Amino acid sequence: MWERAMVKLVCFECGQTNRVPEDRLSAGPKCGTCGAALVEGKAREIDAETLSKAIRNDGMTLVVDFWAPWCGPCRMMAPEFSKAAKAMTGRARLVKVNTEAHPAAASAFGIRGIPTLIAFRSGREAARQSGALPAAQIEAFAIGAG
Repeated sequence: MWERAMVKLVCFECGQTNRVPEDRLSAGPKCGTCGAALVEGKAREIDAETLSKAIRNDGMTLVVDFWAPWCGPCRMMAPEFSKAAKAMTGRARLVKVNTEAHPAAASAFGIRGIPTLIAFRSGREAARQSGALPAAQIEAFAIGAG
């Protein structure tokens, strides 16, 4: 009998790890605990604890934008990051971590300048890129890390 491939995804609302059939990733899967969307097509702001859990558990490429509100290049890249998140729906999840609000997360990942993108795959850092990028380059970065 054929068995469906499952992908683990951490809910960014409640932190629960969910198992989603791989062929249903683009169908708007929801968290089994709180009902929040797991694959939204938008960049989400998350905290350090949720980031840590998502890195350990997510079966989909996770691209993290380390940024701060006072950073001009970060603010310039924000709409491009959002466009890339929409384009990557079902293939990668894009999240943002505010380094001003979560300095320990920035320190833990050795963030020296912002914006910095880090792609995680299977619990490990797969790629890193510093500097503001347009949406097409963010997508290429995510695909290359996967």
